[in-house]
Amino acid sequence: MRARGLTRRFGALVAVDGVDLTVERAQVYGFLGPNGSGKSTTIRMLCGLLSPSAGDIEVLGLQVPRQAEQLKRRIGYMTQKFSLYEDLSVQENLEFLAAVQDLSRAAARARIEELLARYWLADRRKQLAGTLSGGQKQRLALAGAVLHKPELLFLDEPTSAVDPQSRREFWDSLFELADAGTTLLVSTHYMDEAERCHRLAILDQGRLVADGAPRELCDALPYAVWLVDCAAPRRAQLALQGQDGIVALAQIGAELRVLAADAAWSAERLTAHLRDGGIEAQVRRGAANLEDVFVAATRKPATAAATNGAAA
Repeated sequence: MRARGLTRRFGALVAVDGVDLTVERAQVYGFLGPNGSGKSTTIRMLCGLLSPSAGDIEVLGLQVPRQAEQLKRRIGYMTQKFSLYEDLSVQENLEFLAAVQDLSRAAARARIEELLARYWLADRRKQLAGTLSGGQKQRLALAGAVLHKPELLFLDEPTSAVDPQSRREFWDSLFELADAGTTLLVSTHYMDEAERCHRLAILDQGRLVADGAPRELCDALPYAVWLVDCAAPRRAQLALQGQDGIVALAQIGAELRVLAADAAWSAERLTAHLRDGGIEAQVRRGAANLEDVFVAATRKPATAAATNGAAA
């Protein structure tokens, strides 16, 4: 999948602004960004549901939106709101979707049995979808999205309404699909999910501000991470707030995490600055994580924040 200069305007609002993307086959590609950053709009353009205002899109060798109808049979789409008929049973939901996809009765029966077993729904087949738990609804929605064995699967914040254990099980299912050759594009606002992706794009205000493998993005962070251990982390945070070169501050338990311009701050300077404020602290260097990358990328101009990796 390739997109070049992808743009979408809604009147004066530019929801997606000149995005370039390349997603390789059988890759789990993540979209990370705050609400309103353009993730859902981008996904809807890539799968042919929304026409771009500008730019070119090629998905599975097809030109989108011109060949969107041909594309529909080859992709799956799972939205953040489970697209289920709550007054139908689990099996009836899948049977309906099989009919929509024009599967033969024999093929549909075999595929539905396979998916009910794979996603632990066999004992729920007669249960109304509306009475399922959040995790069960999620598994049913995934089964429906892959019923026709799509080559490419779009998932728009699919785990926003389920518990951590269900999210973990769901991601195990996604990697099974990727191992079998399915390409996946997943939008999320969870950092632990973003870390699981083979490659990750960070969107902010409709612009692509970072793109690369999670580890590459962390290694390329142009700031230093300092961990401050003291008896009063909240006081330490207030003492450092607004200082030149301090990019971000976050209290993690009893520890303060400081993201700072490397040239401007050192462990010695941080310690001395806090001591001047009456705070005794131990400062040590920390390793960058995706949250640091996200904060840095969304706090500075996109032209400076973008970390574009070479796409194969």
